[in-house]
Amino acid sequence: MRNSYLKKASRIQALAMVMVLCLFVYSTVEFDLRKKLKETGETVTAPTKKQIQNPTLKWTFFLFQRVKELRFKEAGGEVVVVTNMTPELWKILKLMGDGYEKYYF
Repeated sequence: MRNSYLKKASRIQALAMVMVLCLFVYSTVEFDLRKKLKETGETVTAPTKKQIQNPTLKWTFFLFQRVKELRFKEAGGEVVVVTNMTPELWKILKLMGDGYEKYYF
């Protein structure tokens, strides 16, 4: 059975709009991170192990791939533990602002 979702022009236009919106958000976050790194004089480690101030968001996402959230049930409730957070990842979150930091607390 073939997917007929993209046979209508309106659906193709809607998909294109969603993709453009995603690209806009992606590039805006990348721009903000690079701007904050330059403003503060901070750097992050590039794939080549050099310290840089202009990382791609793709690389930044790659760094966060290992981060995991573990949830345990105890008698008193639930315990949430975030693992594999390095000092560099905390630095990136702090530079990005409270909204990003809250996600990991």
